[in-house]
Amino acid sequence: MADESRPRHARVVIVGSGPAGLTAAIYAARANLKPIVVGGVPAGGQLMITTDVENFPGFPDGIQGPELVERIRGQAIRFGTEIIDDRVTAVDFGRRPFRLELGTESALEADSVILATGANARWLNLPSEQKLKGHGVSACATCDGFFFRGKELALVGGGDTAMEEALFLTRFATHVTIIHRRSVLRASKIMADRAQTHPKISFRYDTVVEEVLGDKTVDGVRIRNVRTGEAAVLPVQGLFVAIGYDPATEVFRGQIELEQTGYVKVHHLTRTSVEGIFAAGDVYDHRYRQAVSAAGFGCMAAIDAERWLEEQDSAAEKAATGH
Repeated sequence: MADESRPRHARVVIVGSGPAGLTAAIYAARANLKPIVVGGVPAGGQLMITTDVENFPGFPDGIQGPELVERIRGQAIRFGTEIIDDRVTAVDFGRRPFRLELGTESALEADSVILATGANARWLNLPSEQKLKGHGVSACATCDGFFFRGKELALVGGGDTAMEEALFLTRFATHVTIIHRRSVLRASKIMADRAQTHPKISFRYDTVVEEVLGDKTVDGVRIRNVRTGEAAVLPVQGLFVAIGYDPATEVFRGQIELEQTGYVKVHHLTRTSVEGIFAAGDVYDHRYRQAVSAAGFGCMAAIDAERWLEEQDSAAEKAATGH
């Protein structure tokens, strides 16, 4: 008779249900590893708040972010993936099998784990910003810049990423105004120089956005100079927020090695500091941050996990038989 007090056991547990986690599930399931995906709450990652996705291969007319997630999810389930819509609240990676505590379900034990919890864009936390997110407000220039061809845009940020995003947007926009709350940019000198000398870019220093204007789309942004208190309205048709990302790794802190920025540190492609724990997508990738690259990393992590498990099985068999 099964011990009901013991956690359920899986060969592979995947934490996260965005394109990285679900693609990993597809590959793991097709390798007959019967993966369990702990999807998170809400499930689906950044694509769930993305409207038109036009740069994911296979959809020449584009696809809505939530629909893309649902299709990948259905594909993973078709091959035998079990998906639990719950949150991982604690992990123990210092023991074998690994243990994962869940919010409402019983705990899981796993021979291997793929971390695909992603990263969340930082926002300004304005009600008007949240209202127009995906309708003129974006945190990803490479994802959404194409939709703003011939428009005037504002971008909030002062680091290298903000400069890169502003320069990218000049390919489509007629003008980009960079809004920075300090008087000096945090960006490296080379990136700051590129943006400051670009004819399509201007700057508003010591300035914050207080409100995004518009009903169904962005009509402008209300800004205020923090030194003088002077308020003004910029008549722009889009707002990009480039003030950084927060990797969803807090639950793994102290269990695996993290970068100073909080991203999972990988030592060889998808391998982490703990053997048997792998990472995929934006949980460690702070460079590309694309759905298609996340999916690619998910594929890699699943193949790495499968091969690692085969090595463990082979070593155990040799130890048991003495050969």
